[in-house]
Amino acid sequence: MAHTRNTKLEAAIAEAGWSQAQTARHVAHVAQETGVTELSGTTRSHINQWIRGVQPSGKAPRILCETLSRGLGRTITLTEIGLTASQGEPAALWSADPLSALVDTTGKDLDMERRQILTGTAYSVAGLILPDPAWWDQAPRAARERRPTSTRPIDAGDVESVQEMVTFFSRRDQRRGGGDARSALVAYLRTDIATYLNGRFRTEQVRQHMFTAAGEAAYLAGWTAFDAGEHALAQEYFSLAVRLAAEADDAPLAGHILRAMAHQALDLGHTRAAVTLADASLDRGRYAQASHREKALLGVVHARSLAAAGRKNDAVDALLRAEDDLSNTREGDHEPGRIWFFAEASLAHETACTLRDLADLSAAEREFRRSVRTRRQQTFARTHSVTLGYLGAIQAQQGSLDAACATWNYALDAMGGIHSGRARDTVVHMRRALSPFRRRGNPAATALDARARAVLTRVG
Repeated sequence: MAHTRNTKLEAAIAEAGWSQAQTARHVAHVAQETGVTELSGTTRSHINQWIRGVQPSGKAPRILCETLSRGLGRTITLTEIGLTASQGEPAALWSADPLSALVDTTGKDLDMERRQILTGTAYSVAGLILPDPAWWDQAPRAARERRPTSTRPIDAGDVESVQEMVTFFSRRDQRRGGGDARSALVAYLRTDIATYLNGRFRTEQVRQHMFTAAGEAAYLAGWTAFDAGEHALAQEYFSLAVRLAAEADDAPLAGHILRAMAHQALDLGHTRAAVTLADASLDRGRYAQASHREKALLGVVHARSLAAAGRKNDAVDALLRAEDDLSNTREGDHEPGRIWFFAEASLAHETACTLRDLADLSAAEREFRRSVRTRRQQTFARTHSVTLGYLGAIQAQQGSLDAACATWNYALDAMGGIHSGRARDTVVHMRRALSPFRRRGNPAATALDARARAVLTRVG
C-alpha cells in the first residue's frame, strides 16, 4: 500500500536539529518516563516509517507530540506534524465535560493502582495550549444549559459550606504542605462537591458561586499535587479548575489558575509555555477585574516568566507594577470566598526568585530576607521553609558558607511536621551545594549534611 510522505513531521524533526536516530532516542526517553513501555524500544526504523507516511498507532502520536514539544520549546499538536487529531488534542480536552472530568480525575487520584499509573505519566507541554476566545464566551452558557442529574436543591448555604471546607484545606496546605490531608480534599471533591454541581440551583448567582467554589477546590487539589511533585496530576487538576472557573464566568479565578500553571511550567523549565500562560492570566479581564492583591500576584509571576525568558527590562517593569498593586491593597481587599494569602512576604519571595533568575544575587538575597522577616511563620510554615532554603542557596552562591549553613539550619527547623515535595527539593539542593565542602572535611557542612539527610526521610 502506497503512503504519502509526512513532510510536516519531517520538517518538525529537522527544525529540532535531530537525526532520525536521535528522534527515536528522544521518543524512547519520553515513553519510558510516561510508562508507555511498548514505545521504549523505538528505533530509527520507526521514525523513518512515520516520515514515509505510516500512521503511528496507539499512544505513539501523543508521545511523539510531547517529544517534539520539548525539543522545539513550544506546543506541537498532532495536526502540526501531519497526524490525525484524536482525543489527545487540546480542543478535545477543553470540550470535555468538567463534571465528568472531576469524577474521573478524583477517582484516579483516590484509587492507588490507577494513581500509580497517573503519577507515572509525564507532564505535557503539548497539553498547555489554551482554547480560543469563543470557548471562554460559550462556557458559561453551556453550564447554564446543562441538565441537572440530581433533584437536590442547591442554595447559598451550600456554597458557604464548600467555601468553609476549601478554606480549611487551604490553610492546612500552607501549614503542613501538599502531602497532608490531600486525600481528604480529593474525596470531598469527588463526593460532596460533585453532588452539589449536579444539583438544581436556586438562582443563577448560586450556580456561579458554587462553580467558583468548586474551581477553588480543584485548583487547591492541583496545587497540593504540584507541591508533592506529582506534576502530571497537578496539570490535570489545573485544567479542570480552569474549566470550572470558565463555567462560573469568573475571570479572576481563571487568571489565578493560569498563573499557577505558569508557575509550574517555569519550575519545570518550560519557559515559552510559562510566558504564554502568564500572559493569558492577565488577559480577558482576569487582571482588570481582580483585587489589587491578586493583581500583584499575577504580575510578579509574569515578571518571573519574563526574567526566565531573558526579557530583563520587561521583567523589571512587571515587578514595579506588582509592587504598586500591592501598595494599593486595603484591609479586606479580596474577592468574596477567595483563599489567596498573597501579601508582602509572598511578593518579596517571588521578587527574589525573579532577581535570582536575572543574576542579581545581592538584590535577591535582600528580598528573600524581607520575605522571611515579614511572613507569619506558623501559618505559612511550608513556604517559610522553602524561602529559607532559597536564601541559603543564594548565600552559598555568593561564597558566604557560614551564613548559608546558619540559614539552612533554620530551614530544617521550619520543616518539622511538613510533607512537601518542594520543601524536600530544597533539602536535596542544599545537600548538593554542601557536597564539595563536606568532601574537604568542613565540620559545619558535614554536620548540616547529616541533619539534612535525616530530614529527607520524613519531609517528602
